[in-house]
Amino acid sequence: MNYKSFDLLNKLYFVRTGGSLEELKAANLLKEECERLGVKAELESFKVDGYKVEQAKVKFLDPDMEIECAGVGMSSSTLPEGITGEFTYINSEADVEIQDVEGKICLVHTKLVGQKLYKRLVEKKAIGLVLCTGSVYDKAENVDLDPYMYRERNYKHGKIPAVCIRMKDAEKVLRAKPKKAHIVLIQEELKNDSHNVVATIEGGKYKNEVIAFTAHYDSVSYSKGAYDNATGSTGIMQLLAYFKEHKPERTLKFIWCGSEEMGLLGSIAYCEQHKEELKNYKLCINIDMIGVTLGFDIACCTANSSLVNYINYLGCEKGFAIKARQGVYSSDSTPFADNGVPALSFARISPQGGAVIHSRKDVIDFLEEENYYKSCDFIAQFAERMASAVVFPVEQEIPGNMKEEIEYYFGRKERP
Repeated sequence: MNYKSFDLLNKLYFVRTGGSLEELKAANLLKEECERLGVKAELESFKVDGYKVEQAKVKFLDPDMEIECAGVGMSSSTLPEGITGEFTYINSEADVEIQDVEGKICLVHTKLVGQKLYKRLVEKKAIGLVLCTGSVYDKAENVDLDPYMYRERNYKHGKIPAVCIRMKDAEKVLRAKPKKAHIVLIQEELKNDSHNVVATIEGGKYKNEVIAFTAHYDSVSYSKGAYDNATGSTGIMQLLAYFKEHKPERTLKFIWCGSEEMGLLGSIAYCEQHKEELKNYKLCINIDMIGVTLGFDIACCTANSSLVNYINYLGCEKGFAIKARQGVYSSDSTPFADNGVPALSFARISPQGGAVIHSRKDVIDFLEEENYYKSCDFIAQFAERMASAVVFPVEQEIPGNMKEEIEYYFGRKERP
């Protein structure tokens, strides 16, 4: 086909965090592109958390050290004079189980604190957290103290005021063995508007059966998100252009999801807003990261294992190297599976040492047009078979083992 969605990457090549004006700009760009291709699109809004930090400081005492930090959003505020407590280092869930952390400020060597660990810290009455980002090898100027905020799955247990420092500084602090820490964090907590972009191509013979195509179009702070996930966003635009020219037998929904990086919020909102319709959805096909030069293609299927075999067989038939597996992928396919819709995510994964995401390093330089279209073409061949099958080949159930993995993923159940 003549349409070249790879060119659209340049239009989306800017930071577009969930709930921001830049994300709305990207949503409107996608809407306009759909309509340029002759398919009407709409913006569906939903609310997301936001915050504005007015002051963030962390000092370590005896010996005295003040370290540059960023405030963690949705973690509440301290009193204006701050909080002071004994300092301790929590290196694991097991460590918090054996330590007395009541009234203490705890350093945790990650930015993304798992729900189980966070819940234990709340229960054991820690009064402050110092989180970490970057690596011990990075110079300060190469590590952004990027805005990060607690997700609802964490703060529903309670809010512990938190700041984030560089990993290299964390190592320096631990070597100094301070006895106390002092945190000042003043912030305003907000609600912002985020948007899903939704376009529909009506089917023919089986128009009451729906296949959803999803990709998130937001990025994290400081990142232009070329690989993650402008490529997925333009990838489903390529599919929209294809099916505009090749009328499908089933109705197709194209959903560009906002605020995925904040916890799959766009796809969660879509499933909630369209809950009654989902009984007609036969499959969700998600694309999250394709097109890198160094990489390998995968499909992660939250569905019956027969879908895994189908994709692996199709790869052999078409001469396309892909490894499908059963599992839960951390992207917008998962809320659909959580609502009973079989789902899968296609991705081209970069190897260790290759292109990275969630940083300034996610740039267009590491993408290759040839690999991008190879992935798009294979996904289109797969989707064409799904859209035109006389009997839909994917079992309309989520297997028990996948239901359990979804429970673990969303933190509704603790993994043994």
